[in-house]
Formats: sequence, C-alpha cells, structure tokens
Amino acid sequence: MRGQAPGNKITFMPDNPNNENKAVDRPSLGDVTADAPLTTNGGDTAPELELTEEDSRPLRGIDYVFRVIRHESFAGLLLILAATAALLMANDPVLSHYYEGFLHLKAMVQIGDVRIEKHLLHWINDGLMAIFFLQVGLELKREFYVGELKSRDQVILPALAALGGMAVPAVIYALVNIAHPENLRGWAIPTATDIAFALGILSLLGKRVPLALKTFLLALAMFDDLGAIIVIALFYTESLNATALTWAGALLAILVFFNVVLRIRAIGPYLIVGLFMWASVLESGVHATLAGFLLALTIPYVTPKQRGTLETHHMHDNPALALEHMLVPYVTLLIMPLFAFANAGVTLSGNIAELFTAPITLGIALGLFIGKQVGVFGTIWLGTRTGLMRLPHGIHLPSIWGVSLLAGIGFTMSLFIGSLSFDDLARQNAVRLGVLTGTLFSAVAGFVVLLFALRHNSVKSPPETTTESVDSRSTGR
Repeated sequence: MRGQAPGNKITFMPDNPNNENKAVDRPSLGDVTADAPLTTNGGDTAPELELTEEDSRPLRGIDYVFRVIRHESFAGLLLILAATAALLMANDPVLSHYYEGFLHLKAMVQIGDVRIEKHLLHWINDGLMAIFFLQVGLELKREFYVGELKSRDQVILPALAALGGMAVPAVIYALVNIAHPENLRGWAIPTATDIAFALGILSLLGKRVPLALKTFLLALAMFDDLGAIIVIALFYTESLNATALTWAGALLAILVFFNVVLRIRAIGPYLIVGLFMWASVLESGVHATLAGFLLALTIPYVTPKQRGTLETHHMHDNPALALEHMLVPYVTLLIMPLFAFANAGVTLSGNIAELFTAPITLGIALGLFIGKQVGVFGTIWLGTRTGLMRLPHGIHLPSIWGVSLLAGIGFTMSLFIGSLSFDDLARQNAVRLGVLTGTLFSAVAGFVVLLFALRHNSVKSPPETTTESVDSRSTGR
C-alpha cells in the first residue's frame, strides 16, 4: 500500500493473481520515491485500485500526524513541554515527591559478576546521552564527508563564529563569579547551543528563512557540539581508573581494526564492542558519553566516490548513515525530552529575587543571552570588516545577529554540562534557572530580530540539493 500527500489519489496495489509466486522487485531505500510505481519482475505496472474518500480519511490523518512530528519545530516544542512538566512537578507539593522518586529510582544491569547499578537520573545522563553523542558524532562525520563542512571555505566562518561564541560566554561567567572560586567549575555551561531548539525557533519563520542561513546555524551548532565534547573530555574528567581506561583503549583499537583492516560494514559488531567500551569508559573516570562519540568515529562512512557512483542517498551500504537515520526518532522523541524532563526541574522556593541574582544563575543567563550574541556576531563582524571572512550569498548582518541570539539557546547541552559541574542541589537549581532564563531571552529576542531582518524575504528558498542531509536533532539537533 502506498499513500500520497493529502489531496492526491490514494491507491492500493493488489497481488498479481496470475503470478502468485513471482517475486516483486523492491527498490533500495535510496531509490524509493513517493510516486514510484510498483512493478513486477516482468516490468508491468501492477493494477491500481482506487480507495473511496471515506477509506482514505484515516490514512490522511496518520499522514498529517507524521508530517507534524517531522516538522523542524516539533523537536523544540517537545523539549519545551518536557521542561514545563518538570518545572510544574518539581514545584508541586504532591507531584514533587513522585518526580524525585522517578529520578532516584534504582536500576541495575548485571552480567555474571559484573554489575552496574545507578539511579535513573544517572542512567539518563550517562547512558542515554551516550546515544545522543553517538548521533552527534555520526552527524559531524556526514557533514565533513558530504555536507556543509566538506570544504575549507565552508568551515572557516562557522568554526570561528563557534569559537567566539564559546569564549565570550565563558569569560562573562568567570567575571560574574570571580569572587566565588567554588563556582568557576561551571564556566563551560553557557558555551553550548541546543540545535533542536534553535532550528525549531528558526523554522517558525517559514519561507522567509534562506537556506544559507539555516545551513550556517546548523554548521555553527555542529562546531559548538564538537567544542562541548572537547571541553567535557579535558575539564570534566574525574580521577582515572587505569585498568578501566586500558580496557576502553583496547576496545577502541578493536573498533578501528574492524573498520580499517577487516573493513566490516555490518553495524552489529561495532555496537556490541561499543557497548563494552561504554561500560569501560563509565568506570574509567572519563565521562561515559564520550564513548558514544568515539564509537561514531570508528563506524565506516562509505562515500559516493568509494561506491563508484554520484548517488548519495543509499544507506544499505553506508553503515554510519544508516545508523544515523535509525537513531533519529529515538533521540528526538525519547532521549532529548526525557533528558530535559529529568534535568529541568528547578525548585523555585524562598526569595525569588535572590535566586535570579545568584552568581551562578546570573553568570549563565548573561553568558547565554549577551555572551553568545557578542561572541558569534562580533567574530563575524570583525572578520568581514577585515576581509578575513565573507558572508554566504543571501545572508546579511542583521540576520546573522538574529542567528547569534538563537545560538544562546543552550538548554539540553547547557543542562548536561551543568550536571557535570556541580553535585549539590542549590547550585544545580541555580544552573537550571540560569539556563532556562538565558534560553528564554535568547529564543524570544532571536525570533523578533529575525522577524524584522527577514520581513522582505518571502521568496521560497531553493530546494536542498546536498545530499544525505539529516537535521537529526531538529527532526530531530
């Protein structure tokens, strides 16, 4: 059965009664199109049976639901709903008990004498977020091979903008907290960008947004994620367990051997060894989520040139791309909302004014809202003035300012780094409040600036011709 967009004829392809045992040619995933007719081995198109309007109505309803879920703004909306639910439950006298009970529910995995037992909050932050970073790594690999980061000219502008967008917020946070040395561990919290949330806000502007502007935001967030991974590895590693670290290194070497020497193209062996590598990294003192990123680097990406074809949409012989597509719905619809729900539950009690003016809260909020726009926009403005950078065609500085504001939407990544920075409840509440405040101001201001900057740009952007583009955290990043 194949359905088309609402308003088109919906047809049913019955079996061929005269050739009951004749196999049907099934095109590969990359060959499937909405209008491709189903043919038998003989080449004849199968007869079509029209459905009535009444029969097709449920199919149109299902199609509408799927189109809503796949819309870029849906991932951001889901994060907002999850964070709102967490805030309401954390501050309700009755529901707060169930919220805390959910987060501190213990779960255990045991194989023989090896046992890992953690609270549900840690399983989310250490386990599910490793899958999130696995997808981030796969995205980065695709972008460097065939996407927006494959050439030097495409890399320089977003890379330097991301660097400025990380440095300035960190400096602002440090200046606000300079009198409180115990708070300086959180300097990296306002340096992150939540691509799903940011692209969701950008998509609300519809056809006004030029493709080049969306591409720039996506590339900026990619480098932001890469920077966050490096920061976590260098600055948020606890005391090291040499034995576990040795095991993790050995398993990483096996994964490289699979790819480079044995040239294994099946996903299964990588995931099995990767699971054991995650467990080793978890015990090593290095944050376990880095195992997901390292696993992504070892999974083979088969380029069109290696396949001897210009076609870039085939996934059956491209393990990295196939796994990335496979992870998209789980990361978008489950992992990210669950992480937001588990980490956004700030308790608003006592003097509200003191909560908002606490050094950690203020440093994060100002870092996200002021630091991000100054860092990103300031770097690009300086680069274009000196001739070191050139804006892509169709992008002007006012729209860059709007995107710089959207880069201040830290949310999930900022909350994640915050969970690594502080253990005590008071500082964690300050982190959550600062992240939510900075994110809210950045989202609203960015939308308003872009609304005015793009008000005359209502021409539909040309179709994306690049290739294997998966805005995974937006359809979700």
